[in-house]
Amino acid sequence: MHTTNDTDKLRYPIGDYKATLVFDKQKVENEIKIISNFYELILNETKDLSENDLKKTYRPNGWNIMQVAHHCADSHMNGLIRLKLALTEDEPTIKPYPEQLFAELADTVNEPIESSLQIINGVHKRLTTLFNSMSETDFHKSYLHPQYQKEFKLFDFLGLYSWHCLHHLAHIKIAKQK
Repeated sequence: MHTTNDTDKLRYPIGDYKATLVFDKQKVENEIKIISNFYELILNETKDLSENDLKKTYRPNGWNIMQVAHHCADSHMNGLIRLKLALTEDEPTIKPYPEQLFAELADTVNEPIESSLQIINGVHKRLTTLFNSMSETDFHKSYLHPQYQKEFKLFDFLGLYSWHCLHHLAHIKIAKQK
């Protein structure tokens, strides 16, 4: 049986996301590399997994590897739209989505992960192109997240999504060991 501490370690194996409060060019460059490399990283972690392996979870009552892969595609598609809105509108209010409910839909629990890996590949190419084209002024643009009543600067958005990549890669690695 897991204690709350053990469960937290499994839920957040690389720790909670720490908001990026100031623009740091070197940090941005490192985070863009994570975004750029994510497809290859997740592909390498999942390419040889059997159907049974894909059903393994990283923690009790957590998502299985298949759900994690599909979630990354869903989340990062939403992220691409949020980025584009923030780059083209004056502090838009984005639409949150119920990620837990998305993870229970038929395309997430029944569809092989290859379709989501293709989405991740394309979305991450586009994210990388956009991030590499942005000026420091662009990275200071923002959107409003109504669920948190918080403004997200795009340099913090980049930090969050690069963390999100590593966070879920860690989940996949943990699940594979079970």
